[in-house]
Amino acid sequence: MIRLGIRAKLFLWYLILLSIFYGTIFVLLMQVNKIMKISGHMVNRNAEVSASKKMIENLLSMEENEKKYVLLNKEEYKTYFVAAQREFETNLIKVLQLESKERQGDLSWKNLYRDYRAQLPRPISVLGEKIPLKRLWIPQDVIDDWINRISQLRAAGENEVEHRILELDRRGQMAVHWGIIGLGASFLVGLFGSMFLAHTMHRPLKELTRGIRLIPQRGLSEPIPVVSKDEFGELAKAFNEMADRLGQEERMRSDFISMLSHEIRTPLTSIRESVNLIADEVMGSINEKQKRFLLIARGEIDRITELLNRLMQVSRMEAGVLDITIRPLDPMPLIASIVHRLTPAAEAKGVAIHTRVDAVLPRVMGDSDHLKQVLLNLLGNAIKFAPPGSEVIVQAVPDDQGCNVIFSITDNGYGIPQQEHSLVFQKYYRASGIKDEADGVGLGLSISKLIVEAHGGYIWVQSRVGEGSTFGFTLPTAPEG
Repeated sequence: MIRLGIRAKLFLWYLILLSIFYGTIFVLLMQVNKIMKISGHMVNRNAEVSASKKMIENLLSMEENEKKYVLLNKEEYKTYFVAAQREFETNLIKVLQLESKERQGDLSWKNLYRDYRAQLPRPISVLGEKIPLKRLWIPQDVIDDWINRISQLRAAGENEVEHRILELDRRGQMAVHWGIIGLGASFLVGLFGSMFLAHTMHRPLKELTRGIRLIPQRGLSEPIPVVSKDEFGELAKAFNEMADRLGQEERMRSDFISMLSHEIRTPLTSIRESVNLIADEVMGSINEKQKRFLLIARGEIDRITELLNRLMQVSRMEAGVLDITIRPLDPMPLIASIVHRLTPAAEAKGVAIHTRVDAVLPRVMGDSDHLKQVLLNLLGNAIKFAPPGSEVIVQAVPDDQGCNVIFSITDNGYGIPQQEHSLVFQKYYRASGIKDEADGVGLGLSISKLIVEAHGGYIWVQSRVGEGSTFGFTLPTAPEG
């Protein structure tokens, strides 16, 4: 199959339009040329008909003046006869000059002119001298014959003019017909060509846009289908290669972090146990200063251990190794346990926690331990970023269809810029306004997203800078009975 690029498609489309346009112009010019020829013939035939009418009048005038001269014997009628004869001769010559090429085989007017010349008086020679004849008149039967012949030629000319008028009308209608066909063809080719080109460009661009948008949503993008063999197809192939390379690098990084976390846990466990033994004075007595530094070391070791656990948990979740036991749960105790657990931290910062839970809330399908971790992450972040003296609202309500329960946690903290909403659930990402003011590595929201989606739910964020944030997620309700 021939591969056509965008430039070739545009050129082919332009060439088709140009061919239709100039083809229509050529047909119209041919029709106009024929119409002009027909118009020229009509002008000649009209002039011939007009001249023949005058010639008949001239012949009648000649016949009348001859009769008047015979009756009245006045010389002035000879003058009128000669004037009519000269006008007849002028019109006859004019008709002969109008003869077109297509009528070269028609000798009617030429024969008439020859007969007319034969009737003119000719001088005779007497002893070498030319003496004009006195004969002036043309016989009446000759004039009647000429009138009859001219009438027939005039009728033939009028018939030809009528025929040319019909031909002219037909050519005009044909020109309009081909003009409409050309205009319609140009419109259809332009319309469908534009739609085809727009479709061939829009579809791969749509797929490419979808693939690009999946990167911030899922961290990696699925391969997009290659729907064309032009430049957009090459772009789609390049994007798939890039996505595949990113996926390989992401898996390598995830495997490296998982391996590193596992390798660090063993010596870290030994260090923690050693610090605990020394701090508990199993190895001998220590002073207060030594014990204070050992407690600091124990806290940092616990912090590193928690970070390693999170890294390994993310790696297991991305690999699909997530042990979830789905069963019906009552949301009230789930929320109450997390609020109770984090209340001391909130009070220490001066933040009040308020719960707004419907009195009659349907049970949800989920794993208690994993859902507690989601609520712990979201509520812990809200307390962390809420300013002292503010409040954090924990809310749970059923949706309009009763198919899901919507959990949300709202704070009055820094807020997140709109352009970063699709990035906050990625691993290691931290919002630009808080990365320098709060601890963390950006794994809590990523873990929460993986857990919620594993439950068949959806997690989102609504936030504006300076107005706080609302993080929410949905869980499917448990079937009745």
